Amino acid sequence: MPYLHCSSLILMKFQVTAIEYDFEMEDDEFPSQDYQDAIIEETLQKVWEVDDEEELTDAISDCFGWCIKSLDYTVLS
Repeated sequence: MPYLHCSSLILMKFQVTAIEYDFEMEDDEFPSQDYQDAIIEETLQKVWEVDDEEELTDAISDCFGWCIKSLDYTVLS
């Protein structure tokens, strides 16, 4: 019987402390300020579980559909 190597995927936990999205749309328009505030607030409240720091930006952008201009975060564990 062959030896099976089992590895568990350990995700890191991140808390976003500040974020700036690129909310500019075509024709230099922007979504409402209420919408922008809601997306930012939801981002800050969520604990993000990803493989590493590099994946954090991709995960947030994929979740909300907006590019990120800047991002600050802390590692929780």
